[in-house]
Amino acid sequence: MAKDKDDTSKVRILEVATKLFAQQGFDGTSIRQICKEANANVCMISYYWSGKQELYQGIIDDLIERQTQYAKTFLNLEQDFSKMPKSEQIEHLFLILDKFSQFFYSGNVSKDLIILLLKEQQKTAFMEKSPAFNYLRRLIAAVFNKNIDDKEIIFKTVFIIAQVNSPRIFSGFTLNQLQQEDFSKSDIEIIKNNVKFYVQKLLQEAKIV
Repeated sequence: MAKDKDDTSKVRILEVATKLFAQQGFDGTSIRQICKEANANVCMISYYWSGKQELYQGIIDDLIERQTQYAKTFLNLEQDFSKMPKSEQIEHLFLILDKFSQFFYSGNVSKDLIILLLKEQQKTAFMEKSPAFNYLRRLIAAVFNKNIDDKEIIFKTVFIIAQVNSPRIFSGFTLNQLQQEDFSKSDIEIIKNNVKFYVQKLLQEAKIV
């Protein structure tokens, strides 16, 4: 029971810290304020993260861990694409984009976390820390017969990811245009179809399909 209570406190601290860091910035947020709003003892911060900087990084690490565990339910992150037929590579790419669109729009990434990630990506190579991102980049390189460090692959990977997440990143604008509070199941399907259409056009342009 004690462990369950500690785990609940950890989750609550992460949620509150994400909100406060997003709204007030790192310097404007104190450990005491986080613990007060999370109804948690200050010693829990030291127990799990050592300090505020480690807690901040813990928010990023938590997302990467959840993303990685999700990916492992349908991927082998050590997959060797050189032994995979081109048609299977392409089919695999569409599967991943479909699954990660679902992950991104189904309550796994809060509005506050998106704000935090937008700030974070200005400072560090957040995506490069993600095994799922590295997997996607390797797969795109294999599909387009390029080296993983080729500039074209770097840009293609970024542009493809942007097709997935831009409606959520610009959610205020997007949802205002839709005149609704959140993305519906049908909206997610539209996003998935648009991503697939974009990638199909890239494949056609490269004369791969």
